[in-house]
Amino acid sequence: MATEVIYGRRPVAEAKRGRRRVLRVLTREQHSEEELERRCGSPDHQGVIAEVEPYPYADPTSLLAGGAALVLALDRVQDPRNLGAICRSAEVAGASGVVIPERHSAGVTAAACKASAGAVEHLPVARVRNLADWLAGAKDAGAWVYGADAGAETSYTSIDYEGKVVLALGGEERGLRPRVAAACDVLVSIPQRGKVGSLNVGAAAAVLLFAARNLAEKGRGG
Repeated sequence: MATEVIYGRRPVAEAKRGRRRVLRVLTREQHSEEELERRCGSPDHQGVIAEVEPYPYADPTSLLAGGAALVLALDRVQDPRNLGAICRSAEVAGASGVVIPERHSAGVTAAACKASAGAVEHLPVARVRNLADWLAGAKDAGAWVYGADAGAETSYTSIDYEGKVVLALGGEERGLRPRVAAACDVLVSIPQRGKVGSLNVGAAAAVLLFAARNLAEKGRGG
């Protein structure tokens, strides 16, 4: 039986409440710090690791089910810590899920789980072969797709986020690839007043997620 190892107090605790079975928990009371680090591959285990079933990726078609949905589509985010941070924000914001490409993208690894503080154990994460094609299918399913682009003229605050919404964000270095950007209905930007060129993808995702959630609730009179 295939197994994976996750580490950290919060990720292990959330795994016990999540969708996959925890097979065994190892702690510093049972094993040395060095042995725990050897088993999980990181010094950040906080004295606890767990052997778990492989991560159960979601069906990508299920994320847009129902009358309203808020989904993140990540175009080649390659740092598992960024993926984990984004998933943590998405879970806290009540997003329906996250979509990532099968290739050239970070997956839900132990490092991503740790960075998410265990949020990936509750948040549906789906993998797709071609992200642009999935976005086209999302639009056919009635979703509006908004892509994050620092150079876009449309502000993220001017968008109607009610109903089915997909927020597409690009990877750490190049942002959205041209074909993925072309699959979006509108490109939006986060106005910046500082001297740094742009937010990192994790910070941008948090801004857009909570703006979308709050603006949608205001639109519904919530």
